[in-house]
Amino acid sequence: QVQLVESGGASVQAGGSLTLSCAASGSAFSINTMGWYREGPGKPREFVAEITNTDITSYAASVKGRFAISKDSAENRMSLQMNSLNVEDTAVYYCTAEIFKSGGYTRIVGQGTQVTVSS
Repeated sequence: QVQLVESGGASVQAGGSLTLSCAASGSAFSINTMGWYREGPGKPREFVAEITNTDITSYAASVKGRFAISKDSAENRMSLQMNSLNVEDTAVYYCTAEIFKSGGYTRIVGQGTQVTVSS
């Protein structure tokens, strides 16, 4: 079984920065894409950023220019550097990955990490 574990969530002041990390663990798998979604209070889950196995990145318009996604393929780890945070970024951030295992692709999601931005 492949699992994702997020870390790095915290409470920060508006204008501050945070780095979220996500580590994938398990056996006999490879990762196609990794990314982040978030779910703010009273809001539906929304896409934040994604990175492919060829390092192609994509971002939601609301975070482009402020957030940067990166990965360490050798370690099956991914990070999200978040700068110039504002209260609208308050949410539970979920790591997600499309993995290849046992002959097929599947998408898995972590448990989430809370980011709270105060004004």
